[in-house]
Amino acid sequence: MRRLELDFLRTWPAAPWAGWLLLAAAAAFALDLGRSYHEARASIAQHEARLAQSGRAARLAPARAASPEELAAARETIRRLATPWGSLFAALESTPTEGVVLLTVAPDPQGASVLISGAARDYGALVRYVAALRQAPPLARAYLARHETTGTRARHPVAFSIRAPWALQP
Repeated sequence: MRRLELDFLRTWPAAPWAGWLLLAAAAAFALDLGRSYHEARASIAQHEARLAQSGRAARLAPARAASPEELAAARETIRRLATPWGSLFAALESTPTEGVVLLTVAPDPQGASVLISGAARDYGALVRYVAALRQAPPLARAYLARHETTGTRARHPVAFSIRAPWALQP
């Protein structure tokens, strides 16, 4: 077997022009960077001046009254934002769903209720899920709105809809 000779101390002669080439590339990059910076600052100053001018024009323009539709939409948005969504979804997430698959959760903030649609492995799993939902304080009045068996297997899956009014307490 041949002997392996490694020489980690040997230095290779450096190319004398490599340093100058790297210095020239760095100088070109720095000049390009400086030019880009000055162009960006000029563009920002131009946009700020245009914004300030349009701001003055907007302050001078008379304010128009909101239409009844806009006021109604604003009230609806405020009411939706004030709805305690966190407590509703925390109650839904903390309810055990063994044997039940939730397909849709459709909240109706105006009616302060939620419609939960899904499928259960069998009718017993569905009844256990509704009972578990009723244990969560915001959904204590949950009830089975619709159910139907789907399929012809020995254990009939059940499609369902649960309507659950919830208390609006943030």
